[in-house]
Amino acid sequence: MRRLHRVRRTLNYVNLSTPLGLLVARLGRARVTAGPDGLILAHGYRIPFPVAGAFTVGNVVLTRHPEGYLTGGLLRHEGRHASQYMACVGLPMLPLYVVAVVVSMLICGHQASWNVFERLADLEDGNYPFKSPWWRRKDSTGSAE
Repeated sequence: MRRLHRVRRTLNYVNLSTPLGLLVARLGRARVTAGPDGLILAHGYRIPFPVAGAFTVGNVVLTRHPEGYLTGGLLRHEGRHASQYMACVGLPMLPLYVVAVVVSMLICGHQASWNVFERLADLEDGNYPFKSPWWRRKDSTGSAE
């Protein structure tokens, strides 16, 4: 494991984001396994919130899907979110993320397209679309609305 991933794993335990993620996984009755780069994968999460293919709390990546779903670009995307928890000193990431969702919704009507955390984690790897801001959209005649 790279030094950065060891530091991320340690700091996310100390800042309580990973323990919270493990609690969420337990409450959601997910199966927890060790993943790459110090991540903890939680498959079979059963709580219907949040509505996402996968989401991260600390170093814990949770999904409703069975094992094998968290691979490739999606796993890299969620790993970047784990690093964001480290950079935001843990639990403050949660309200900051909610603010970023609201800002994105106001800008384009989609929770991720203009969410700074999703953009920094790579929208494409997270399987999110890029939507233009409302002030740059064109109407059916081709002119700006």
